[in-house]
Amino acid sequence: MLKSLALATVAALALAPAAQAAPLGIAQVEQTLRKAGYTQIHEIERDDGVWEADVSRADGRFSEVYVDPKTGEIFDEHNGRALLGTEQVLAKAQAHGLREIHSLERDGATWSLEARNARNQKVEVRLSGYDGRILHSERDGWLD
Repeated sequence: MLKSLALATVAALALAPAAQAAPLGIAQVEQTLRKAGYTQIHEIERDDGVWEADVSRADGRFSEVYVDPKTGEIFDEHNGRALLGTEQVLAKAQAHGLREIHSLERDGATWSLEARNARNQKVEVRLSGYDGRILHSERDGWLD
């Protein structure tokens, strides 16, 4: 019985989602960017729940990219991936239960906005510009 329980526990831990892993630190973000081919990393800082980095490519082009601290995914508007337009992002935000959406702004390959969530709280949200998933959301003030 104990052997079965121990095996089940080990199996459950092995199958646990990667999202529960610790967020990437600055050194891991720098390593991820270098592996992706960015030749120079000028600055890295945490902003609105994602890592923001000023980088240069091998061809000398300078850009600002964002890195998801949970997955290491790089959001670069110059990587050739299709980006969602304004109407698509609004539809994705509404599908996430956001309403009274305003201050919609594209930041490279991400979108930021202010809205009210399902609990009627004011929130600031950052969405993927590729597929509209929420990368980060936080309450905007305490009294709303």
